[in-house]
Amino acid sequence: MLAVADLPEVEAGAGLGAMLAAAADPGDGDVLVVSQKVVSKAEGRVVPLAEVEPGDRARELAAEHAKDPRVVELVLRESRRIVRAERGVLIAETNGGWVCANAGVDASNVAATDAVALLPEDADASARRLRAEIEAVAGTRPAVVVADSFGRPWRLGQADVAIGCAGLVVLDDWRGRTDRDGRELEATEVAVADQAAAAADLVRDKDAGLPAALVRGLDRFVTAEDGPGATAIQRPAPEDLFR
Repeated sequence: MLAVADLPEVEAGAGLGAMLAAAADPGDGDVLVVSQKVVSKAEGRVVPLAEVEPGDRARELAAEHAKDPRVVELVLRESRRIVRAERGVLIAETNGGWVCANAGVDASNVAATDAVALLPEDADASARRLRAEIEAVAGTRPAVVVADSFGRPWRLGQADVAIGCAGLVVLDDWRGRTDRDGRELEATEVAVADQAAAAADLVRDKDAGLPAALVRGLDRFVTAEDGPGATAIQRPAPEDLFR
């Protein structure tokens, strides 16, 4: 894992793919993991809170959970539903289908004061676009993963996961294969994209302005086609025992 340094501050409308190509010099077999925050900045998904007028439901939830009603209003706009609201925490299912705290609405590493960043509207499309931009300027076609930090049920701490992906096998399905003792595997699916995102985060200090990293050695999982994207990781509702 190699942190990508020398990337300037990214603003709305920036040619992020070209910037990443210049700073990272990625090869065809590389996986370029990019933080959600820098993608959101480039896509204009940073919202000044002064422009947000909270509704009644937002004010009600904010009062119950000691939150800024403007932030809660954005959480509601970015959500299909609130999964759980308890002890000052809002767990939401985002419009893109991810279940996470505050629908991904976050103020950390946002240069503007009194502003928050929203998740990309379609992080898989973001990954595909970045891959195409890199190919156009550098002539290489690395896999691209858009990563964000998620909390984990039953475990303390956060880990980065893939919310957008292009050109990488997101799930390596071992079902039907056998283990070394000949027993058939019935449930094993390796979350390749999530593990690449988590690995990359180990070299991206969150206070050092390092929004991207290269992961090398995963050539066998890099594909010429963009593939189904990170949404393939989302568990279908009928199979979700915790809904």
